[in-house]
Parts: sequence; structure tokens; C-alpha cells
Amino acid sequence: MSIREWPAAERPREKLMARGAQALSDAELLAVLLGSGDRGRSAVDLARALIAHFGSLRELLTAARPRCLAQAGVGPARYAILQSAVELSRRHFHEALRAGPALAAPEATRDFLLARLRDRPYEVFCCLYLDNRHRLITFEELFRGTVDRAGVHPREVLRQTLAHNASAVIFAHNHPSGVLEPSQADELITRRLKEALALLDVRVLDHFIVGDGRCFSFCEHGLL
Repeated sequence: MSIREWPAAERPREKLMARGAQALSDAELLAVLLGSGDRGRSAVDLARALIAHFGSLRELLTAARPRCLAQAGVGPARYAILQSAVELSRRHFHEALRAGPALAAPEATRDFLLARLRDRPYEVFCCLYLDNRHRLITFEELFRGTVDRAGVHPREVLRQTLAHNASAVIFAHNHPSGVLEPSQADELITRRLKEALALLDVRVLDHFIVGDGRCFSFCEHGLL
């Protein structure tokens, strides 16, 4: 049955307009993005099939392009729509972080880092550069590594900090394994960076490790 034949209260778009996006299931939200179904399937049926095939909405949205395009009902145009939705979400969190002092909105910082780093298949070391009022100047991915290690070079961190005229920084890196506990190497490089930046009168406010849906804060655990 076509979605047009459904009762108005059950159609995803009408349901969203009447009750808000939060009232829709994952499949219904995905159906709104897809716009239509294929081969006798409604957009909702197609969305449910895609989520079932990949195992979750998250796995679908983070799947490699060839794997995604190999699925019936997902062509280049729909793939582009899905990736655009993911990137809009990331930019939304970025804007929320820029709206005020990073330390005054720790949840905004965590949400932003989770959106940027949680699904990376390799380690990435990043830096949030802050001004003297702890407002975000910019976010930068400095080093990219393998599935369990990213080499961090203090000289480059110092160079970029000076280039952005930052007064304080927050470091972040992800653990693709999902494990949140910092390694000895994580603690060592954090101490080295803190000591080096102190010579420039730049404060290290925190270092976050991004795991599977959660963040570990060095500051909160007394490691800074």
C-alpha cells in the first residue's frame, strides 16, 4: 500500500508536522529522507529493510559508500542525501559549541566530539583552540593513525596553537575499539603537551577520549 493511502496520522511527514520529529521511529525518519520507496515497497518499508540489513541506523549511515550503493533502493542521489544529513548534524553540534564558552557547556563539547569521532575506523587526534574567554576559535584534526594508534608530534601542536593565537586548548582523540580508559601513552603525551604549552602560557583544559557513545575526561578523573 502506498503511503498516500495510509491514514494521515500515520504518514511520516504528516506525523512529523503534527507531533515533531522526536515522535518518529528510525525507519520513519529515514523514510522522510528517502522520499519514496522502490519496487512496490513504500519509503518506510525500504527504510526498515535497509536498517535491518545493516543492523542499525548508525551502521547504515556510517557504511562505506560501495557497500551502501550496493543495496537496492540506494543510488548516488539517496546516498548523497543521507551523507548530507549526517554532516548537517555534525555542523549543528559545532555551532552549538561556538555559541558559548566550551567549559560552560561540557555536554555541547561531548556531543560535538561524539558526532565527529565516534565512528572513525582509525584513531584521530584533534584540538579545540580557545580564546582567553574559553570560546572556540576553531577545531582541527591534527593527526590520523591506525585502528589503535595515532602519532602525536608536540612541535606541530605548538605551531598550530601559536598560529591560531589560542590561549587555551582541549585535546580529543578516539578509540575505535570503544574502550574509554586512557593508555599509558595517552597519559604521557598529555603531560608532555601540557608542559610544552605551559611555556607559551597556554592552558590545557581537558583531554577527551571518545569511545562508543561516551567520552572520558582527563580533567574529571584528575589526570590533568
